[in-house]
Amino acid sequence: MKSTGIVRKVDELGRIVLPIELRRTLDIAEKDSMEIYIEGDSIILKKYQPACIFCDNARDIVTYRGKNVCSDCIRMLEEKI
Repeated sequence: MKSTGIVRKVDELGRIVLPIELRRTLDIAEKDSMEIYIEGDSIILKKYQPACIFCDNARDIVTYRGKNVCSDCIRMLEEKI
């Protein structure tokens, strides 16, 4: 893990502010969804990117009946029909 040297306090509602420099560097915009992971005693924030329910690919995602499916898996499913 790389240290940024940035320290922020948690407010009374449990929020922290991600500095604008960090958001710009990681292409995190206002209203972007973030995933929260726990690893040991660390909290990891990751920008949410929808992934295919079959192969976990995050490219060329289409939502079908509320599920994310990539174009490769759609082609494979069509071949089986």
